[in-house]
Amino acid sequence: MNQSPDWSDKTILIVEDDLIARIFYEKTLKDLTQLIFVKNGLDAVETVKTDPSVDLVLMDLKMPVKTGFEATVEIKSIRPSLPVIAQTALAYPQDKKKAKEAGCDDFISKPIEIEILFDTLTRFLG
Repeated sequence: MNQSPDWSDKTILIVEDDLIARIFYEKTLKDLTQLIFVKNGLDAVETVKTDPSVDLVLMDLKMPVKTGFEATVEIKSIRPSLPVIAQTALAYPQDKKKAKEAGCDDFISKPIEIEILFDTLTRFLG
């Protein structure tokens, strides 16, 4: 990717309990867009309920308190058109199927490749 995308008017909610993954997203996206970080699905649902500025959710699927699958179902009931991108090391076909059934709009496997991340975000954010 030669040119950085301009998502300066967008806000991405990153739902991730792993510190290394959070640092990766911070370093990769902080200069391109607004970021909100939460550590579990419960906080993700609360953020979507209270913050209308969220334009996209990057959802880890395996987390404490409330899984990404559970949180996605709730988020989609609140804001059906809000894109939710599953991001997980659980790259089995049944996990992808379960993510789609929960309402995820797309799926990125960990470790995250920057080009795939940017291509996916561009599809949903423009």
